Amino acid sequence: MSSQRGVFVTGTDTGIGKTLVSAILCRAWHATYWKPLQTGLADEDGDTPTVRNLAGLDPSRIIPPAYAFQAPLAPLAAGDLENVTVNPGRLVLPQVPETLVVEGAGGLMVPVREDMMIVDLIERLNLPVVLVTRSGLGTINHTLLSLEALRRRGVPVLGVVPVGPTNPGNERDIARFGKTHILFRVPQFDAITETVVSELSGHVPSLDVLQQQISQ
Repeated sequence: MSSQRGVFVTGTDTGIGKTLVSAILCRAWHATYWKPLQTGLADEDGDTPTVRNLAGLDPSRIIPPAYAFQAPLAPLAAGDLENVTVNPGRLVLPQVPETLVVEGAGGLMVPVREDMMIVDLIERLNLPVVLVTRSGLGTINHTLLSLEALRRRGVPVLGVVPVGPTNPGNERDIARFGKTHILFRVPQFDAITETVVSELSGHVPSLDVLQQQISQ
């Protein structure tokens, strides 16, 4: 494992709730946040200011992205439009005194460069994973495939966070067949606010407890 204490937040898809879960983890663990690869800045401000606001983070607990691209595409495609190739030498884990929450871009098989996908970056950074999933129909297949891809690389998985309307049957089957834990749930909300994030952060197990569970 890395000498830096932290987690990598990835998902079974894009737009699935990784940023919200990252904000909840940052609030729960008083963590520092880093999104190394940001795309889609032509359409929005990006995930870093969203997490900073939702988690109420001091600016000192924000690490700027290593790369920030305009197009809402995978980093490889977005970089191509700007004639920029991601240099793996810039994707080095920041060493901070606090726990570090690293958020990925899209799902595991999203291309970062010709010879690297997000799952390769996860393996390179050597952090355990929190996997964000949808709660509804289709999630069992997507989640089990993602868990299998991570385990094939020897990446430790702390557990799964379902986002959306509660579905106990899907949670049960993911935990059983994926041999994993449901860490906490993020139900449907009309609006996501700092208050909501603060409330949900109270349901997050400590990182020490989660690491003990996967080492047993």
